[in-house]
Amino acid sequence: MSTNIDMIEVQISAGAATLDGNLTIVREAKRLVLFAHGSGSSRHSPRNQFVARTLNQAGLATLLFDLLTPEEESVDLYTREHRFDISLLAKRLVHATKWAKQQEETKDFNIGYFGSSTGGGAALVAAAELPEDVGAVVSRGGRPDLAGEALPKVKAPTLLLVGGEDHVVIELNEQARAQMKCECKIDIVPGATHLFEEPGALEKVAKLASDWFSLHAPGMAGPH
Repeated sequence: MSTNIDMIEVQISAGAATLDGNLTIVREAKRLVLFAHGSGSSRHSPRNQFVARTLNQAGLATLLFDLLTPEEESVDLYTREHRFDISLLAKRLVHATKWAKQQEETKDFNIGYFGSSTGGGAALVAAAELPEDVGAVVSRGGRPDLAGEALPKVKAPTLLLVGGEDHVVIELNEQARAQMKCECKIDIVPGATHLFEEPGALEKVAKLASDWFSLHAPGMAGPH
């Protein structure tokens, strides 16, 4: 399988910012999943990297990238002012999606989003802004409630994955789902806490995400 996979380090222009990313292209892939990581995390998140590898093995290309610049990251470490700025994070995701649509290797790919924690909210805001481009969304331990008024505008089929022991986040996900008008499913991973650190929990997340993106492949927005 490894001979069919190429990882490329990329830089993404996002307005005044330049964001570092890792683009993994899988031969024959027609879909690209962009990762929106959660607060205080980056493209180096071992959990997201694990999920990305599972998606690669299922034949999907992936883009893990930093939503914040190194300068913003160091400020955020002390002030936490950026990690809950859903509008900023969503804008960065929109920029990354437009960037992917301009690259030779990925311009014809159907796009999906995988968001974690606050990145789940950002993914839904970006999906609402780009209904023609985003074909499916998966949120892991996400805060879709932070997407606010964007929720009813999301058209992409959305899977909300929550740990069975993450009681507050289960409730927030249920409240968000009630406001959504697209196909939206909550899957609860029994026994898992917020970070899905329990044995087998992340494997379950990766499999459910992979199945969701594959299932919604025909419906994932492509060239019109």
